[in-house]
Amino acid sequence: MKSKILNISLVFTSLAGYLEWGKDNHLFLIQAEMEIISKLISDPLAVVHPFILLPFAGQLILLITLFQKKPGKLLTFAGLGCIGLLLAFMFVIGLISLNIKILASTIPFVCTGILVIMYHIKNSDRVVNG
Repeated sequence: MKSKILNISLVFTSLAGYLEWGKDNHLFLIQAEMEIISKLISDPLAVVHPFILLPFAGQLILLITLFQKKPGKLLTFAGLGCIGLLLAFMFVIGLISLNIKILASTIPFVCTGILVIMYHIKNSDRVVNG
């Protein structure tokens, strides 16, 4: 049950990511995802980009794990990795540009990702040693 809570937490914290560019352009990832879904229907080729498809696939993978009796470690790490590419990139951008909004929006995901990894490492030790 804890792994399901961690996986849904990864999805929710990824949607809280904040982007800023130019002078007056900004949005949260949940807003970007809504635009992507609408464009996916009207113009599918407009959303073909690795920084769009990989995080979206990662979220779908994590949502799939919620329907498993016991979420698979491989799927969880695949989803975390796919979403993590974008959020890690945003984290680095926040650090380099000293943009507190971007940096602060990625910290919940980074912390949750660390908790997920620690949870699975701890449970792997139990299986091997237990």
